[in-house]
Amino acid sequence: MWMSATKAGDRVASNGEDRQRELQAFDDTKAGVKGLVDAGITAIPSIFLHPPDSLDVISSPSSTTKDAVSVSIPVIDLLAAPREEVVARVKAAAETAGFFQLVNHGVAGEVMAGMLAAVRRFSEEPAEAKRPYYTRDYARKVRFNSNFDLFQSRAANWRDTILCNLAPEPPRPEELPEALRQVIMEYGAAVRKLGMWLFELLSESLGLASGHLRKIGCAESLSVVSHCYPPCPEPHLTIGHSRHTDPAFLTVLLQDAMGGLQVLLDRGSGVRGWVDVPPLPGALILVSNGRFKSVEHRVVANRSRDTPRFSVASFFNADMKTSTRLYGPIEKLTSSDGAGNAPLYRSITVREYMTQFYKKGLEGRPALDYFKLEQDTPTPL
Repeated sequence: MWMSATKAGDRVASNGEDRQRELQAFDDTKAGVKGLVDAGITAIPSIFLHPPDSLDVISSPSSTTKDAVSVSIPVIDLLAAPREEVVARVKAAAETAGFFQLVNHGVAGEVMAGMLAAVRRFSEEPAEAKRPYYTRDYARKVRFNSNFDLFQSRAANWRDTILCNLAPEPPRPEELPEALRQVIMEYGAAVRKLGMWLFELLSESLGLASGHLRKIGCAESLSVVSHCYPPCPEPHLTIGHSRHTDPAFLTVLLQDAMGGLQVLLDRGSGVRGWVDVPPLPGALILVSNGRFKSVEHRVVANRSRDTPRFSVASFFNADMKTSTRLYGPIEKLTSSDGAGNAPLYRSITVREYMTQFYKKGLEGRPALDYFKLEQDTPTPL
């Protein structure tokens, strides 16, 4: 058990059976974090209290601002240069940062704004209207809940989420909330087109045929995951989204103007630190994986008193339901003769990987680490 100091005195997070009862009671409301805010709470429930080691830097806004200006987040204009130059820039950003912002990406500004507005409309609906979508059943294509790893994590995150699996088999219109029904299909189609373009650029940057990553199924599945981060009465004691790497071949992220997203980057001399990702109007954020860096990132708790924060993450992956393909290091990019670039991971199916990710939850070592070809690799849970 650990303690967190507050102005009102020491706060202690519940443990064991008490914690499980509190988690279940919160989940049974089917109202999420916004339900707590709507109820007028002035202190966060103990299930949201995070240990101090996961709140480093968060309590000092001035330090995060300083970090943010000391390291720049790469911004790539997909139409500003000949294709070979764009490929080179994508490769450099993916290998060094694993995280970069895109402009001139082909997704219309009104489509992005419409998507964020639709997520806001859904979030602001009465709890009774949202409850039919609240579930932890992974078989459902549309799922609303708070914290997919609520019962596995050390502490809950201050956010609510609605997930829509749009590909390979989109949901029926009646499965989607009315607030999202039309907009999310339009946004999903635009992001899917961008994803195909990005997979071509990433393939070429690896010296492969432009269609390689697409042909091996990296874009079979598309899940659009929308997060709401309600205002938090005690943002110094919790977090919006714990540090993590994404469980996808590629992530395209849309964030509103509130800010709060941070990435863990090298600030020089081997020193890593959290860096703010300032919202760039009209930009989308790309998170790469595999040979390219899969950067850890997080979202701080919303410090606003009355304004929620929204973001939309689009995850490209193989189809976990039908794919039996083994994914591992690309043979052309590895060497087993000791000359360098030796395989770092064993080959696994997407189902194996996602099963490990959901069992493990967000916290701790990245799920991919459990499949490394190393003596100290942890045993999958």
